[in-house]
Amino acid sequence: MTALLTEIRHNRLLWLLVLVPGVLVAAKLKHDAPALLFVMSVLAIVPLAALLSHATESVASKAGDGVGGLLNATLGNLTELVIALTALRAGQYVLVKASIAGAIVTNTLFMLGASFLLGGFKHHVQEYNRVNARVQAGLLFLATIALLVPSVAVQRYDVAETGFIHPLSVGLSVLLIVAYGLGMLFSLKTHKELFASAAHEETGETPWPIGLALATLAGVTVLVALVSEIFVESVQQAAEDFGMGPAFVGFIVVSLVGGAAEMTSAFSSARKNRLDLSVGIALGSASQIALFVAPVLVLASYWIGPTPMDLTFWLGAVAMMLFSTLTASLVTNSGRSAWFVGVLLLMVYLVFAMALYLMPPREPATGSTARPPMSQATLPFGTGSIVAMANKGRSGPKSQSVGILGRPMRPTVQSDPQPLTKTVCSIDRFIRQRSAIITGPMMDQLPNRRATKKVSQL
Repeated sequence: MTALLTEIRHNRLLWLLVLVPGVLVAAKLKHDAPALLFVMSVLAIVPLAALLSHATESVASKAGDGVGGLLNATLGNLTELVIALTALRAGQYVLVKASIAGAIVTNTLFMLGASFLLGGFKHHVQEYNRVNARVQAGLLFLATIALLVPSVAVQRYDVAETGFIHPLSVGLSVLLIVAYGLGMLFSLKTHKELFASAAHEETGETPWPIGLALATLAGVTVLVALVSEIFVESVQQAAEDFGMGPAFVGFIVVSLVGGAAEMTSAFSSARKNRLDLSVGIALGSASQIALFVAPVLVLASYWIGPTPMDLTFWLGAVAMMLFSTLTASLVTNSGRSAWFVGVLLLMVYLVFAMALYLMPPREPATGSTARPPMSQATLPFGTGSIVAMANKGRSGPKSQSVGILGRPMRPTVQSDPQPLTKTVCSIDRFIRQRSAIITGPMMDQLPNRRATKKVSQL
């Protein structure tokens, strides 16, 4: 306890811990001030993240960077899990799915890229265990494929034919949890010698006792969960005040605030040339969210959600997760990094963030994403599609249209679709005839295969 008090006394950043009880009290008294609660909750998470970083480094110095990174990722992801469960209970599936995808992209690109950048500013070239990075990238790729399958399948069928999406999501969730468990068995038990940390310089700092470090990890995690619940309750209204859409909030804001504790640990470790710990936190946290947190949320939605949630994401989010995984796999293949590698990762993340801020993806506010009916879908181009599009909306009772300014327009006279269908068919017949006239002589000039075969036999 003396070491903890000494750290708080000498680190001015930890003086912000007074905001933790302040935000808890303000949440009880100031219900109608979401912007104030939003700012206070963000500022309160910062010193908690610093404490979590110091405790994680102390555990890693005793148990190794691999175990320390896994422990930090597990405790850090409790924040994302609490935020997602709170939004899931409220039926905000857009925020839940955006926070899942955003956490994966943020940890893979922003956290890893900033660690490479900050570590590269102090060290010319840094080395780390590339086996751990490649295994985590492989698990991320597996999770991305599992999210891509239902997201693409739901675009293929109509609303009435998407009843298989929920059973498919449950089955994929079970498979992902099994894969995550087997991955932990592989890295911590059967082949743990492959995940040994690369050699690094000693920093000279005295780590905390293991008991104090574990107690600090547990206590800070509970406080982060409480503050995060206040954050998620105020972020929606605060985002509207700041002009941010729900997709940008879930994809960028929630993921950055929820991963503040892990980011602080990863950045501090990179500066101290312990890049194995930084890579383990960044990629380990992303794979844990994809393989464990997301499936748990799908299964939990059957009990705490208003409707079951599935694993269908909008295709833009799946593409971002896939490109993030491929980018991380590419840059970590060598086991060496420099500051410019971090710049490349951060640039990809900024491209995604800018696109989400300017063009937020649209998602239904329900647990599943269904393909629009055929009357609103793009039909295959051809004669049949022309007839279908021409006949669409021309039969049935008269309907009154509404103009741009909301004024009723003059009702249109519904015409018989048969003359238009005959006209389109006549056009198609004319095109076929002209094609026969053009290609007929060319077909006559082709050699007769049977005649050629008989001549060769003679």
